[in-house]
Amino acid sequence: MVKVTLKDGAILEAEEGSSIADVAKKISEGLARVATCGEVDGEIKDLRYQIKKDCTLNIHTFESSIEGKKAYWHTTSHIMAQAIKRIFPNVKLAIGPSIDNGFYYDFDIEKPFSDEDKAKIEEEMKKIIKEDLEIERFTLPREEAIKFMKEKGEDYKVELIEDLPEGEEISFYKQGEFTDLCAGPHLMSTGKVKAIKILTSSGAYWRGNENNKMLQRIYGIAYPKSSQLEEYIQLIEEAKKRDHRKLGKELDLFFFDETAPGMAYWLPKGFTMMNILIDMWRKIHKENGYQEFSGPQLNSSVLWKTSGHWDHYKEDMFVLTDSDGNEQALKPMNCPNAIKIFQSKLRSYKDLPLRFNDIDVIHRNEKSGQLNGLFRVRMFRQDDAHNFICEDQIGSEIKNIISIAKELYDIFKLDFELTLSTRPDDYMGELELWNKAEANLRDVLDEICGKSNYRINEGDGAFYGPKIDIKMKDCLGREWQMGTVQVDFQLPLRFNMSYIDKDGEKKTPILIHRALFGSFERFIGIITEHFAGAFPVWLAPVQAKILPISEKHLEYANKLKQELEEVGLRVEIDERNEKIGYKIREAQLEKVPYMLVVGDKEEESHSVGVRSRKDGDIGAMNLNDFVNKIKEEIENFTI
Repeated sequence: MVKVTLKDGAILEAEEGSSIADVAKKISEGLARVATCGEVDGEIKDLRYQIKKDCTLNIHTFESSIEGKKAYWHTTSHIMAQAIKRIFPNVKLAIGPSIDNGFYYDFDIEKPFSDEDKAKIEEEMKKIIKEDLEIERFTLPREEAIKFMKEKGEDYKVELIEDLPEGEEISFYKQGEFTDLCAGPHLMSTGKVKAIKILTSSGAYWRGNENNKMLQRIYGIAYPKSSQLEEYIQLIEEAKKRDHRKLGKELDLFFFDETAPGMAYWLPKGFTMMNILIDMWRKIHKENGYQEFSGPQLNSSVLWKTSGHWDHYKEDMFVLTDSDGNEQALKPMNCPNAIKIFQSKLRSYKDLPLRFNDIDVIHRNEKSGQLNGLFRVRMFRQDDAHNFICEDQIGSEIKNIISIAKELYDIFKLDFELTLSTRPDDYMGELELWNKAEANLRDVLDEICGKSNYRINEGDGAFYGPKIDIKMKDCLGREWQMGTVQVDFQLPLRFNMSYIDKDGEKKTPILIHRALFGSFERFIGIITEHFAGAFPVWLAPVQAKILPISEKHLEYANKLKQELEEVGLRVEIDERNEKIGYKIREAQLEKVPYMLVVGDKEEESHSVGVRSRKDGDIGAMNLNDFVNKIKEEIENFTI
């Protein structure tokens, strides 16, 4: 017998060699029906995995965790591949993973999948689910595995096997006539999958390399209940309406052009929003002891070799040669420049913590297939800061950073969660310092969130130190990776940084990298979708639009505009000779917070007829009363 410690601390005895599925059944029939995978001593395992020694076990379901969902979706990707092989027998299989929202599979096929093809595939998937085929797992030695895939004509699978490290277990999953190379985990049968939907298809280069062949990718989703699938499809439709790329054009905020892939053209209204965010960010950071600097856009390869980016990041950098034949690179990040600022003079322990923030433009040579509106760009403004501290300041400094993050997110009424990512296998530096840093971060998170109210990603820290990731959910429930706070022991050593300690000796500072919005561009993309372009009045590029009833009221409209601008409001006039109803509808489509209708009556009483984007017709207001109302909303950051 082996002792299995469950998530709630209960200990269950099972026969040695029992599978995770067996243990789930022993706990309850209900759990066995919905289990999708297990986590044994912190490692995700297939339900067929045999337990041969005492261990901890957490059984995942679709509802309980992302790991549970991914096992479900991974199984569905195999069902899709099997359906496609039935319909198009000559197709070659590439890869088919689960992703954060569903799954995809890449296929080598002569022409793109049509809508008619996708409908046939979906129907065939439903048949495979109805067949309730048992899913079997087996392994083969390396040479046999290669031979097996060669006989099937699966060239991409052969390449994947050949790239696996020597000694790696090579596993396959079989369901009916279909067998695929796969590490798993998978459900026990195809009948465990219920509601499915093919979503979209697109081209995708093999292994993401544009020098390789273009394959055809199909995305899909699956849920245990039809109602969940319907809810997700509605969410997708709503997300399409909120797409920041679409709204960016419609609201005159920004656009992209083929002359500068992955680099936004910011229009006046969009750049107004950018500056509002930057001003807010600057004010908060100045209040918290940060000093803003700016560094070069172009740095010698010597700097990037010292930092380690040349060896690990060169492919993602824009590299050029100057007139003297020296290699230079547009900076993809600001940390080396912040270090140079630190080293520009002798520093003392009394200077620490030393907090430098900057919003310099940075460039990353992202592959064209990875570009995605403002979410993934080649040029952006990182809302960056680099804090240089003593070892005993780690906890207090992290706490201060999280408090700034909370202040910023509270302005937007955005809820966020914190994740602690701990020491990876390939960590650098002293274990003792890692342990101390992780303990400090845990203490801060325990104090801020309460114990167990934050996530832990074991082994997912950066090689140079542990980190805290900030994750936010928008109004559609979508999760976004926002800021990150990273503790770095390595760059200060690589640059031979030092400060003079109390005892007069040189000591190496610790560096904290942190961004809270992620980047201003990406954040604007996220909040554009979150607010569906209907920005709160304090952020809206145009806060009020004056709508004269006829041309004879233009003079009064211009006088109003001048008065409102003198008190700091952003105002436009619709001067077109159109009916007032049409002007109101247009202003609503432009998502302007307030519309000010002016005619004879308003001109005589020096008032405005106020319409709110949110509340409709408010009625006539004295101009001073309207100004007080809107200024109160701005000052309180009303959402």
